[in-house]
Amino acid sequence: MTTAVPASGADPTPSQGSSKHKGQGALKTRAGYAWVGLVIAALLGIAVLVFILQNLEQVNVTAFAWDWNLPLGVLVLLSVIAGALFTALIGGYRILQLRRAAKKAK
Repeated sequence: MTTAVPASGADPTPSQGSSKHKGQGALKTRAGYAWVGLVIAALLGIAVLVFILQNLEQVNVTAFAWDWNLPLGVLVLLSVIAGALFTALIGGYRILQLRRAAKKAK
């Protein structure tokens, strides 16, 4: 008695000890990780919006020679954005340094 083997050489019947199930590892793709990232970002955005709406009292801000009156929530948001931009600027500069060093090493 002979059995037909698929052209790909794969075993026609899955082994009993196999842990591969349909749907397992669905999030282990770039699209899956992007989807999880978007959901987390949306939840964080909602939390930030709630924070801003709950902190609308005006505060006086003095920086160097400027004077502003802003809601506290907006002030915190602007501070976080400024910190993120500063971090991205420093990180981007470091990436450029590493790329130049890698090109010189070749």
